[in-house]
Amino acid sequence: MTLLSTSDFEDLLGRRARQVEELLRTLLDDKPRDGEITRPAKLLAAMRHGVLNGGKRLRPFLVLESAKLFGPDGAEAVTVGAALECVHCYSLIHDDLPAMDDDDLRRGQPTVHRAFDEASAILAGDSLLTLAFDILTDDTSSRPRDVAASARRRLDLVRGLARAAGVGGMAGGQALDLAAEKATPDEAGIITLQAMKTGALIRFACEAGAIVADASAIDRERLAEFGSAIGLAFQLADDLLDVTAVPEVMGKATGKDAAAGKATLVALHGADWARRQLAGLVEQAHDLLEPYGESGRNLKSVATFIAERDR
Repeated sequence: MTLLSTSDFEDLLGRRARQVEELLRTLLDDKPRDGEITRPAKLLAAMRHGVLNGGKRLRPFLVLESAKLFGPDGAEAVTVGAALECVHCYSLIHDDLPAMDDDDLRRGQPTVHRAFDEASAILAGDSLLTLAFDILTDDTSSRPRDVAASARRRLDLVRGLARAAGVGGMAGGQALDLAAEKATPDEAGIITLQAMKTGALIRFACEAGAIVADASAIDRERLAEFGSAIGLAFQLADDLLDVTAVPEVMGKATGKDAAAGKATLVALHGADWARRQLAGLVEQAHDLLEPYGESGRNLKSVATFIAERDR
């Protein structure tokens, strides 16, 4: 199987991103939704700054392409992708805060707490997190005449996202990451930390696509395993870039992990080891997609892209 060229893949990634961004702009407009009283202008502006400021939209891409493995992708997959992106962007807003990673730049622009203030950044993150579950429970994009199946899917999606984002997933991983600045974990601890902080949402993104498509339990688990492999690859590539890339390319500060004494696999084993591990993770991810034949080309391409990206 021939994978997508870099330019073709980036074009596909961009088209998928625009699909999701169109919905996100609608969800973040000025008009209150049913049950809301009003939308404070400054808070809404801070939310938009945190969400609509670029980004690859990798996690929504994974939702859409995973769903497409099992049939035509549609509005429901885009909706789930938008909800997941709200959670991801909330985590970035909070991670950038002085109490966390204390970053001034995100995607080449001032972080939310710099563009506004810390209180607005905290509230913007809180609001995006709750908006995500609002989006997931909205059944307007569900397939017609499928009420019971739609309710089951939404329940699985809400539960899956809550667990991927919460104490046993992303938020717990961030807590472990902060603790690692004071007591360096061993290799197993680093892998657990990264599987939670970064990998959990990526794993969920891949399984979510299978949930939207009503795929079998076996397919859901296979896609989740694929997500775990590329989630670890994503963090490994990110840690490698922190050592090798320059801020102008990354759109944010680099070298911060080493300066903070953060525990990473790159710091533990070196850049050459990390590159070998990345190659192995890509091979593992590709192998998991073999049962889907040509249909898995786009997901195989994203695994390669994650490992080889330069920003």
